[in-house]
Amino acid sequence: EEIQEEKVEWLLYPFIPYGKITIIQGDPGEGKTTMVLQLIARLTRGEAIFPEEETENQAESERTPITVLYQTAEDGLGDTIKPRLTAAGADCSKVIVIDDREKALTMMDERLEAAIKETAARLVVLDPIQGYLGADVDMNRANEIRPVMKRISDLAEKYHCAIVLIGHMNKCSGGKSSYRGLGSIDFQAAARSVLVVGRVKDDEQVRVACHIKSSLAPEGTPIAFRLDKENGFEWIGEYEISADELLSGERRGQKTRNAKEFLKEILTDGQKTYAEIDAAAKEKGIKKKTLWNAKKELNIDSVKIGSQWYWMM
Repeated sequence: EEIQEEKVEWLLYPFIPYGKITIIQGDPGEGKTTMVLQLIARLTRGEAIFPEEETENQAESERTPITVLYQTAEDGLGDTIKPRLTAAGADCSKVIVIDDREKALTMMDERLEAAIKETAARLVVLDPIQGYLGADVDMNRANEIRPVMKRISDLAEKYHCAIVLIGHMNKCSGGKSSYRGLGSIDFQAAARSVLVVGRVKDDEQVRVACHIKSSLAPEGTPIAFRLDKENGFEWIGEYEISADELLSGERRGQKTRNAKEFLKEILTDGQKTYAEIDAAAKEKGIKKKTLWNAKKELNIDSVKIGSQWYWMM
């Protein structure tokens, strides 16, 4: 029998496909959950995920609000997650939670399928992966992980929802990013898309999500966001760094750092036209996206005088 090629639909192209598993992983405290809560907030409101200037796909800015099933085993729902969702502007009436206070929820639990079916949730988030395996499952044993991942894959396909599993990285340093996921490699084998989130060494407030596996589309460009206590969460946009650079600390943000030094130097004596800056940046091999990221991080102002745009510190 000939296998029919399926058309892939996307919750967020090319990072999160419908009907499949996506894994988002990173070291503790790097902003994985915060980023996902921001996604949920925008999805429940039917808003574009990324800022409009980053959005070339018209469909991205014309979303329908969706229902999200969100389960967390790490943070208290009432005292931590709901306030964070509210602060992010989520429509909390569209965020569904299975009450697992009396009986722990697992990926094999029939309540999971029942909730997806009943609520027609388009996105299911389990945070973290290991919190939903079940007490008897060893996450390092492939033969125990495979049936669990098959079950969750089947649910995603059956109900055409996107299932996002959030996981911690293991402790080994210097290893390839694809092998630093916690537990059996079968987790990543079952996922169609895997992202890793980490913070840029030279700017602790900047975090980057890098696409390290993409079976259904070309890998997406790394996307950065800023996370600090004063201003909260803010998308920065595309960022030049590889996952291995991000995780190893080698050359973390080197290109952006170079661009920032370039801008500080060229603007030392005062404002310059954007045309001048752009031409000088090209000579130094600085890409336009990196230049604009550096501008944003340095809070450089741009002012139009006559027909020319000027940048100034």
